[in-house]
Amino acid sequence: MSRITVIGGTGYAGSAIVAEAAARGHQVTAFSRALPAEPVPGATYVQGDATDEAALKAAVAGADAVVAALAPRGPLAAAFRDVNRTLARLAAAAGARLYVVGGYSSLRPAPGAARFVTDLSAVPAELHDEILAGAALVMEDLPAAPATLDWVFVSPPLGFGAHMPGERLGHYRLGDEVAVAPEDGGAISAPDYALGLVDLLEKGDHHRTQVNLAN
Repeated sequence: MSRITVIGGTGYAGSAIVAEAAARGHQVTAFSRALPAEPVPGATYVQGDATDEAALKAAVAGADAVVAALAPRGPLAAAFRDVNRTLARLAAAAGARLYVVGGYSSLRPAPGAARFVTDLSAVPAELHDEILAGAALVMEDLPAAPATLDWVFVSPPLGFGAHMPGERLGHYRLGDEVAVAPEDGGAISAPDYALGLVDLLEKGDHHRTQVNLAN
């Protein structure tokens, strides 16, 4: 059993990860701005602001693994990268592994090819800032994190989000920084993404790298 803290534990991805980890018997703490209407049995909920370093430090303390499931929009639009850099520093100091819920655009269509984020011409302009902020985590921020930090950036496929929730299939495909479904972006439900992420966490055989989960 691991002690797992999920930052953003009531969001779309975060809540599914909390549910999957708790169902497997892990000791799970969900940190978020608001408490959920339907708490996951066995999970502990802590209400706090992710921009408050002291609150983050308290949430991370004692954790074996930390999952950053924050979105670069809304209240975190401007502070997203700063919060994640702080979280990486705190996880390193606490000796906890860090798993980051990433985005599709930081993946590559083929080995050695440019990342999708280098061409956003087909993406609505209002989404550019959040896509760029999310991709910058794995392209710039995490590689610059303390060398003692063991991190994994877990990119979902293009078809992932509350706007297209999908159903739990009970399986997934695992790739590296090359998208497993570059032809159409692929898809995955939150429960199947959580299944893959908690598998990664339990196995612990990926280090300071990016992976991709898709059905």
